[in-house]
Amino acid sequence: MIVAPPGYQPVYNPSIPHVRPIYGGLKSGMSIYVQGMIPQNITLFILNLKCGEAEGSDIAFTFNPRFDGVDKVVFNSRQDGKWQEEKTECTPFKKNNAFELVIIVNQEEYQVLVNGKEFYKFKHSIPVEKVCALQIGGDVSIQTINVIGGGYPGGIQPTIPGPVYNAAMPFSGKIPGGMSFNRTIIIRGKVPLKANRFLVSLLVGGTKDIAFCFNPRIQERVVVRNSFFAGAWGQEERQVSLYPFQEGQYFDVTIRCGNQRYKVFVNGQHICDYNHRYANLSQIDTLELTEDLEVSYVYYTFPLNMYM
Repeated sequence: MIVAPPGYQPVYNPSIPHVRPIYGGLKSGMSIYVQGMIPQNITLFILNLKCGEAEGSDIAFTFNPRFDGVDKVVFNSRQDGKWQEEKTECTPFKKNNAFELVIIVNQEEYQVLVNGKEFYKFKHSIPVEKVCALQIGGDVSIQTINVIGGGYPGGIQPTIPGPVYNAAMPFSGKIPGGMSFNRTIIIRGKVPLKANRFLVSLLVGGTKDIAFCFNPRIQERVVVRNSFFAGAWGQEERQVSLYPFQEGQYFDVTIRCGNQRYKVFVNGQHICDYNHRYANLSQIDTLELTEDLEVSYVYYTFPLNMYM
């Protein structure tokens, strides 16, 4: 059975209205990621961070874009039946356009990003630790919902950096602590139109050696995997259980490091394994992303053994 790693529970194409628990509750440093589409006939959509799944539960944060002639976004919270409204007389959303919404939970406020740009900050009126449910309603079409940084069984919460959002390309970043058994790297991205290929590479620090190169070739419709040591490429691997990448489409790539191999998932489906060709995992400390790729975020997490 394949289970999403803790701290990362994607939901794809949910029916609206949608209500889901936030396992373990919210904490500072966590994020909510939503990718969807604004239809032409929309009047509003609502995202609520709630203190319970029941209808009358307190609402710590309401994000409510409205399209009623004077387009605006209303921010709100409700405690003991009393609302605390704030609103903007502008909106970053356009009808018939896709959007990416990120809500970052900071110590003092919710920080809202839309399409990679900061849009608003809403100060906490209810402690974030009381938030345990996410609700989405209205006329919006949603493709992906991710709760990032939570869901650890037994209250376990490793101290690791938060996601890197809207990474500039090409991207090169340090893998915190290097690779290790049970480490997972998650990349949310989009294949641009007329893209040729993109590369996800795990590099050995201080050298140009590549322990694992994951290389979807869009026009050929193949996914090449390989390693590069001492100035030479090794034997290519190409077999996959399915080909998941399409021009203009969003995707999630999850690379899990096991005892003997990497396991690669795309949009929650296992597509291939790759046996380790470099034994000292801790020296693999750099992630590089290159060529035809738009990146929404990069995130590192530590699944427990039960999730391998």
